[in-house]
Amino acid sequence: MIEETIIRISIWALPVLAAIVFHEVAHGWVANRLGDPTAARMGRLTLNPLAHIDLFGTIILPLLLIVARAPFLFGYAKPVPVNFYNLYHPKRDMIWVALAGPLTNILLALGSVLILKFLGALEFSPDSSYAPYLLAVLNPVYLMAKNSVVINVVLAVFNAFPIPPLDGGRVLVGVLPEPQSSALARVEPYGFLIILVLLMSHVMDAVMGPAVYFLLRLFDGIL
Repeated sequence: MIEETIIRISIWALPVLAAIVFHEVAHGWVANRLGDPTAARMGRLTLNPLAHIDLFGTIILPLLLIVARAPFLFGYAKPVPVNFYNLYHPKRDMIWVALAGPLTNILLALGSVLILKFLGALEFSPDSSYAPYLLAVLNPVYLMAKNSVVINVVLAVFNAFPIPPLDGGRVLVGVLPEPQSSALARVEPYGFLIILVLLMSHVMDAVMGPAVYFLLRLFDGIL
């Protein structure tokens, strides 16, 4: 039981870490390109996970989900700081900064699918002397790539939900005209409480499920 849990953690940890770190760095990188150097000045435009780890969101929450054998895995990193007033065109550029995270996760999912396709095309004799060693390396890589597809799709869809402070909410704030835009922006302090209620009532599942299923089928079609 303990050995199985350790194996599950090992093949889930790297994909989760990569998904959330790349997601946050993408926000900061696009913000920096569009006029806000806040993340760059704070040393957050780095792929070093230590700069992004949130004790609960990056470590405790994923571990709890793994141990509980949850059907999905989720986590988050410390949000990259963005001062939207520094952007060249705050209302418009906010949309691009927000979209950067989910789009990065979709690209990571696509990259993982291509890795799976490459591994599936490999051919070698199972009777060869090096086969056990090759399998010992390729099997974990295959499982991590497979998990990466699911993790990145779930993360992209979850963050696209149109409630601030999620990325979809910030996109909607940037798209809506006034006064609707300001009214939605005022929801942000209560956003995570609303999301928690939606999760507990399974409303979020009903909304996210079809989108996650569609993307997973789409990527499965590439394979």
